[in-house]
Amino acid sequence: MTTLKATSSKLEIIAKAGFTAKGIVYALLGLLTFMAAFNINGKSTGDTDKNGVFNFLYSQPGGQVLLGLLAVGLVCYCIWRLIQAFTGNSDSSEDKKKEYAKRARYLFSAIAYGGIAFQVVRKLFISASGSGNDSKENLARELLTKPFGQVLTGIAALILLGVGLYQIYYGYSEKYKEHVDKAVNEKSRKGMMTAGKTGYIARGVVWLLLAWLFLKAAWEANASNAGNTSKAFGFLQETSYGPYLLVAIAVGLVCYGTFNFVRARYENFV
Repeated sequence: MTTLKATSSKLEIIAKAGFTAKGIVYALLGLLTFMAAFNINGKSTGDTDKNGVFNFLYSQPGGQVLLGLLAVGLVCYCIWRLIQAFTGNSDSSEDKKKEYAKRARYLFSAIAYGGIAFQVVRKLFISASGSGNDSKENLARELLTKPFGQVLTGIAALILLGVGLYQIYYGYSEKYKEHVDKAVNEKSRKGMMTAGKTGYIARGVVWLLLAWLFLKAAWEANASNAGNTSKAFGFLQETSYGPYLLVAIAVGLVCYGTFNFVRARYENFV
């Protein structure tokens, strides 16, 4: 019994550290996006990706320590998602289908954030002040070198589109409500629900922008059209009311970061 309790306590710490780190990434990305919208402190859309977040943290007092802590937190998040991906049981076939779909999402999340954690470590020990590579542009370039490369890149665009639409659906339908119920009391629920809805929809819009860039890369067979959030936000800023659209995205990303902070603080994960 004591061993089981100790294990649960450790898993709780891992989950809370992971969601805190995730919240930091999104909150800072939202902050940088807001600053880029009006060129505050010289920030531009070129700073609005994960490398911009890393560089921002590194430039702060104790920046190396902050980056190191972020890396640890992201590794914890990866571990927690892997645990969720490979545990759990369901009896009915319908529940099993839902569970397998959920496990697949957890596994995808673990891989994605594991990659981000690796990039933080790489930034910390190899090129802390560098701009880093555009991973999505590199992916598009790699796909375009393959047979039927434009088709493969188009498929990647459709995958990104599906992720974006699902995020918007997840937010609009308030399917995240179970996390709110676990994390906050009745008095705080309305604010938490609003933050979650705004955050998930903003995430979905970002994924749709990334999908559009990949689609352009596929159509024109030009990998430089694809890119991370910095290129997506650059594209958005060039549209009518671009700065204001960026502010809307920024607010949504900060809300999503806050949503993760509240989960980390109050939710019981085990």
